[in-house]
Amino acid sequence: MRIIKMAVILIISGIFIFTAWSAVAIELKAGTARAVITPSDYQGRISVMGNPLKGKEHDLYARALSLNDGSKRLIIVTYDLNCLDVATPILRSRLKAELGIEPAYFVPMATHNHSAPIQIVPANFDYGRWLADRIFSLIKEAIANEKGPVKLYFGVGHSDLVRADPRYPQIYGLRGKPIDDEVQVLKVMAGDKVVALLFNQATHPLHESFTGIGVGHPGYAMDELERLFPGAVAMYADGCGGDQMIRAPLVMYASNSKVQAVGKELAQTVIKILHTQMIETTGTLTSQLEVISLPLAPPIPYEQAQKLARNIPKDIGFVPYPNPDRETNWIRSLLKHYEQNIPFPSKSSDYICTDDGFLVKELAEPREFPCRYEETITARIGPMVIVAMQGEVCAPIGKAIKDKFRQGPPLMVFAYMGEHNLYIPTRKLVEINAYQAKVIQIQYASPVGWSPDVEDEMVKAVIKMIEGIMRN
Repeated sequence: MRIIKMAVILIISGIFIFTAWSAVAIELKAGTARAVITPSDYQGRISVMGNPLKGKEHDLYARALSLNDGSKRLIIVTYDLNCLDVATPILRSRLKAELGIEPAYFVPMATHNHSAPIQIVPANFDYGRWLADRIFSLIKEAIANEKGPVKLYFGVGHSDLVRADPRYPQIYGLRGKPIDDEVQVLKVMAGDKVVALLFNQATHPLHESFTGIGVGHPGYAMDELERLFPGAVAMYADGCGGDQMIRAPLVMYASNSKVQAVGKELAQTVIKILHTQMIETTGTLTSQLEVISLPLAPPIPYEQAQKLARNIPKDIGFVPYPNPDRETNWIRSLLKHYEQNIPFPSKSSDYICTDDGFLVKELAEPREFPCRYEETITARIGPMVIVAMQGEVCAPIGKAIKDKFRQGPPLMVFAYMGEHNLYIPTRKLVEINAYQAKVIQIQYASPVGWSPDVEDEMVKAVIKMIEGIMRN
């Protein structure tokens, strides 16, 4: 009987607390800004796909949204890039030192565009530094444009545009049904005027070119929404699309007309969501950033490492993208660990990622905000939580996190946050040594691969972060 009474008291208390919180008048302000980030000297720069860029279909853009509750400011930035290497640690330091904005309150997210310069190439480091200046100015512009009051609304819909990775029918089936077909939308309103639309989709973008500057289908979706809502800023960032693609005959590639059509179809899905009963999420701002330490596998035996090393150059150290020997960096690292008795990493956070994408014990020059995996931000806006995970998180992970809170707080889930798109694979992908599982070695030079437990540990850690911020 006492237990029942206590439960009733807790339920009533919970309702009272939520009602009291909802009744508090929060004057939230919002400011936006938008700028071209195409480098003026793009011709010849190395693209995400490793090709020299030759032409331009569409300028690249960055867009910023500043939310201010009177005591805290949350900055969300999206950009038509694969990710934000080089610039992310620079921006974190400058935002903290010059504007008093901690890294947890800066949420940089990519469209995962492959038709753009890739910043991990040493010859493109200067572009990364330029991006830091450009985006810092954009953030200041968004802050200067803050006006209020604004109200925020969240909604969810579905799209039939995506499918699971067709390369692995043994996991996803021959038809490759979607794992996660949701489209999520956050609408910022000032009276009856749309100020900003932040939306996502869990997929690799569809592109019209891998040798020229372009924006893929997300860029055309933003164009369409900004056309339909003059004065508004449309902001797309990728969901957990590490093992999902747009349905098309070729993986990630189609004609310009097809790419634009897919972008417009995504925009129409957003419009449909805007016409549903959206949930108001206006409220105070709280955010946290944590490094989730994910499990790695033990190293392969030394004898096996020696066999792998027979036909590769052993004395060239780590070579950067797009050098073809990059994919054997991990073997050289493996041999070095064995031959110099260097302890092998057992967790993703044991090593730091360099600007050129190598996992090392320490940087040659220490920095204020080194890149350790797996960085995750959970930002609370009123009753809602935005989750922004680093890297290419696979769709079952994002879906499991969302499914946990179907009856709970509104939850908007993103990946591709910040710098370096290391895949976070599922157990099944690790077990068959799929591309998503191998990237930690063949691209990031880790001497060891992922443990099959990486999926479960990632899901558990993010759920814990969400539950923690909801208690704040």
